[in-house]
Amino acid sequence: QVQLVESGGGLVQAGGSLRLSCAASGRAFSIHVMGWFRQAPGKEREFVAAITWRSGSTHYSDSVKGRFTISRDGPKNTVYLQMNSLKPEDTAVYYCAARDGYVITIRPPGYDYWGQGTQVTVSS
Repeated sequence: QVQLVESGGGLVQAGGSLRLSCAASGRAFSIHVMGWFRQAPGKEREFVAAITWRSGSTHYSDSVKGRFTISRDGPKNTVYLQMNSLKPEDTAVYYCAARDGYVITIRPPGYDYWGQGTQVTVSS
């Protein structure tokens, strides 16, 4: 099993920045892709960004491209999401996810492990 623990959420004004962290433990060696999703009240969970563990290849949703950056620290088994130029519409619970497969997918069912989520609130 793999455990994922997120941190770094909070309240920020529009235009501000936050950095989310997600630490993996357990059978972390089985993970090949890690990603971030978000879910706002009344909406479906949506893909934000993902990264392949070995090569560091990344993929972003159009809504965050150019503002958010995903990165990883191999020795720490940690993935980060640097969020800049935040907008009120970025407000959501952000979830870290991991999958054993080698290819990035934007579909939530494609991920095997999930964190508990961390709240991000952007005020206008």
